[in-house]
Amino acid sequence: MEKWVRVRIRLVGLCFLAAFGFIAARAFHLQVLGQQDWERRAERQHQKVIPLIPQRGTIFDRNGEALAVSLEVDSIYVEPQKIDDPARTAKMLADALGLKVRSVRAKLHAEKGFLWLKRQVTPRESELVRAMDLAGVGFTKEHRRFYPNSELGAQVIGFTGLDPEGLEGLELKYDSQVLGQGGFLVMERDALGRGIGGGEETVQGGERGSDLHLTLDKNLQFIAEKELAAGVKSCRARSGTVVVLDPTSGEVLAMASQPDYNPNAFSRYRPAQWRDRAICDTYEPGSTMKMFLLAAALDKGVVKPSSVIDCENGAYRVGGKTIHDHHPYGRLKLPEILKVSSNIGAAKIGAALDRENFYRYLRDFGFGETSGIDLPGEQPGLLRKPSQWFDIDLAAISFGQGLTVTPLQVATAAAAIANGGYLMQPYVVDQVVNAYGDVVESHHPTVRQQVVSTAVAKEIKDMLELVTEEGGTGTLASVPGYRVAGKTGTAQKVDPVTGTYSSDKTEASFVGFVPADDPKLVILVVLDEPEGRTFGGLVAAPIFSRIASQGLRYLKVPPREPVNPGPLPSLDEMLAHQAEPADVPAAQPEAMNGALPVMPNCLGMSYRQVLQTMENVKLNIRLNGSGRVIDQHPRPGEPIRFGSEVWVRLAPPA
Repeated sequence: MEKWVRVRIRLVGLCFLAAFGFIAARAFHLQVLGQQDWERRAERQHQKVIPLIPQRGTIFDRNGEALAVSLEVDSIYVEPQKIDDPARTAKMLADALGLKVRSVRAKLHAEKGFLWLKRQVTPRESELVRAMDLAGVGFTKEHRRFYPNSELGAQVIGFTGLDPEGLEGLELKYDSQVLGQGGFLVMERDALGRGIGGGEETVQGGERGSDLHLTLDKNLQFIAEKELAAGVKSCRARSGTVVVLDPTSGEVLAMASQPDYNPNAFSRYRPAQWRDRAICDTYEPGSTMKMFLLAAALDKGVVKPSSVIDCENGAYRVGGKTIHDHHPYGRLKLPEILKVSSNIGAAKIGAALDRENFYRYLRDFGFGETSGIDLPGEQPGLLRKPSQWFDIDLAAISFGQGLTVTPLQVATAAAAIANGGYLMQPYVVDQVVNAYGDVVESHHPTVRQQVVSTAVAKEIKDMLELVTEEGGTGTLASVPGYRVAGKTGTAQKVDPVTGTYSSDKTEASFVGFVPADDPKLVILVVLDEPEGRTFGGLVAAPIFSRIASQGLRYLKVPPREPVNPGPLPSLDEMLAHQAEPADVPAAQPEAMNGALPVMPNCLGMSYRQVLQTMENVKLNIRLNGSGRVIDQHPRPGEPIRFGSEVWVRLAPPA
């Protein structure tokens, strides 16, 4: 019996010894081996860490002018447990910060140790709140995106949100590089949210993002935007686009869109105004396509500059349709076809070139695919396979209808003519430089391919000079002291209701380069739905002239010919001396016998009956009111001329 007592005592002793050994080992593991881990846990428990907005890099133009910067501003937060009089404090803060009293009061009554009240406040708001010296209200520094030039280059640069992630333009495309790394607001607190020691807040970490150095020139951008805005207003156009390129490098020097917006207050504008129309909008180019048609035909050898084309005295049947020229022309040489913009001449050259060859050259010029420019949202346009072309399609595409392009595609293709036949890769960002000054990404001029020979490009340049001389369609594009090469374009838009070409809605454009003998600038101007006289040679060419004149002066390109001193004529003065152009919309809605369409008798019709009539006669008629038709323009049986208004007025029965 005594023996078993001693055994039990020893067993109990061994158990105690094992337990003590386990506790000692565990204590050693926690206090020695795991010391750093538990210190970090303890630190996290008594520290409140709030992420702060990172500082984005600066965006510069090609001359080092800042286009987008990050400014240090105050953000205001509250610690509800420290506020003595929430009702009074809420009223004071709401008045100073322009907030609703109800929302501020809800935050002050929240059972949390920290809440943002308003981030990135203005200096005036910060000054007002600081003067109140309220307990439980704190400030910390964050970075707010600011665009010092307001609307200048807005669609290219884009904007950011509060996060501040990039939402449009370059801010979106290069967001990961420009954004940087955010710091943290660290607050020492006990378990009840009370300050430990002095209760001070500190900001830790954070690194500024990379800077973007662009090819854009702030001054050329200003000239382009100013003249485009004046042109859109003068012509009462729906919108407008300008693209300015360096033809030898593919650098985008300016890219303007109207209507524009202020990225500092982007939420006040419609999303349509944020869009970079130069790469996001597509349109039918009209007669500007003829320069690329002739370049392809000459390069392929199917025609020569001395070739003579019979333009059929202004009317030519293709695939059951009749193509018209604005004036009846007989036999014309290639330069004359380009000069007077003959649709019939273009259609015959397109037929001689053949659809497969023409399609290949259009693709080589960059149509039907994205250019790969470093901007988001670029569209490829529409260029159907040649197997889907009928004879009338080949003819229409020859004079710029039946395909869609972006303004950038046309400008880039024109640059290939200007520089000797080389299609360049367009780009906007020259360099990406990190916070330490190291170049992490660099873009250089890149030749995508040679489209036509240098000799053919020279021949087309010489022909395009005739367009801006007396008798050409682009005389208003001339620049005093310089030779100008370019091409006008006027294309009818497709009516979404009838599915046919509209009788009163057009895209007017002009693309050219100066000086013609040594091009420094390629400029494209596109106006969407100008009113009145809507030809590209009348509304787009003068805008080109003014941009080119000021741009060449700014770049200090010496004139080739004597220039009269004095200011440039205003756009209104240029438009006041307009002459009827030879350019014509490529697909006039004329009847197959050459006669203009006539206005049907819509009097007494209902809204539905008018729509049915529109579909039957292939007309775009504007409907005003509801009920039955009581008035119309033109009168029943009158011919409808291009550019004239076509409408009916409806009213309920008396």
